[in-house]
Amino acid sequence: MITDSEKVALLISTYNKPEYLRQTLLSLTRQTRMPDTVVIADDGSDERTKALIDSMREEIPVPLLHIWHPDDGFRKSEILNKAMAQISDEYIIQIDGDAIMGRHFIEDHVFVAERGYFVLGSRVYFGPKITERILRNGFSPFWLFGSQQGSWTNRIRIGWLRRRLATRYAQKVPRVRGCNMAFWREDIIRINGYNEDFTGWGGEDTELVCRLKNSGVAHKALKAGGVQYHLWHPMASRSRTALNQDLCDRTECERIARAENGIAKYLRHER
Repeated sequence: MITDSEKVALLISTYNKPEYLRQTLLSLTRQTRMPDTVVIADDGSDERTKALIDSMREEIPVPLLHIWHPDDGFRKSEILNKAMAQISDEYIIQIDGDAIMGRHFIEDHVFVAERGYFVLGSRVYFGPKITERILRNGFSPFWLFGSQQGSWTNRIRIGWLRRRLATRYAQKVPRVRGCNMAFWREDIIRINGYNEDFTGWGGEDTELVCRLKNSGVAHKALKAGGVQYHLWHPMASRSRTALNQDLCDRTECERIARAENGIAKYLRHER
């Protein structure tokens, strides 16, 4: 668990979906435990996203940073590294800007945090019709009774079950969801952050987790807590999937723990 002296950052990735990001930030204002810093990693959105963030600053009672670079294709790994380079908090919780956090999301992540571990959470999917209603009218518990996808343990919050599943379920979950994960900043710096050889959709989070494991960091699962709802949207292009999979396979086969093309270039003042 996070100590009183350790700080927590919430890292949110986004690209040209201000109406989705608004729901994400509104769910942040409802949290039972606020992060100490919020950092938005913006992969080249237009002015609508900046306007939204500026309009909501007064509703968010912690520092809110907007890290942006020009739009030059899908460069999520690069913008995440640039954003993390601005974080000094010891612990980082990462989500996507098309997710709605349950009220206890941050609190539950803080509860399972432990040195020597990274954490992977899950999500509940909302379909197109419910997503449209939420974007138009806002989130309500009523929508929880609509069509959803995902295990029942993705939808509930039970403390004893969360503790029981944290290490046991971790052995059974091969898929990485970068929209709900957390890690210690020092572990990320040691493996040189995200691999910026990844461009286009897919695989950057899986490869990051593989390097964390190769460096000796263990895995916890956040089940029966850390509830998150994923809003539907059209899928991004999968044109780079095969190439990105090759990068993942190389990292796994060669047991690579540190990326060559990573966050270090933005952290020249650190060793």
